[in-house]
Amino acid sequence: MPKNVQVKKVTDPAELKKVFAIRREVFVDEQNCPPELEWEHEDESTHFLATADDVPAGASRWRKTDKGYKLERFAVLKAFRGDGVGQALVKAVLADLPPDADYVYLHAQVAAVTLYERFGFVKADPEFEEAGIRHYKMIRNA
Repeated sequence: MPKNVQVKKVTDPAELKKVFAIRREVFVDEQNCPPELEWEHEDESTHFLATADDVPAGASRWRKTDKGYKLERFAVLKAFRGDGVGQALVKAVLADLPPDADYVYLHAQVAAVTLYERFGFVKADPEFEEAGIRHYKMIRNA
């Protein structure tokens, strides 16, 4: 079980390649999300890579939208689930948001709702389907 989980913001093409590989494995391969839905808004997003004992383990991003700041694409490789990687990603992304981020939201897969609730997110709308997966829109109460 990994002991040293770290998250860093990445812009380097080699590091971004690791982020995209994690997302491909989790969303496209494992969850059968259509690839054309997975790869959008990449240039306007701030990307994060999580490692566990220096091995790529998870990824996420945030971006500014016309509504506020949207947290997206939280993906943890199966071998690292339950090791705190998801929590570390949420903490890092929230800490990186600009000071004017007063409206922070995300679309949480139903299985991940409790993770986001630990960080002050609450369900804002009824359950909906996105890319064939059940989600809730969640808003952070700051």
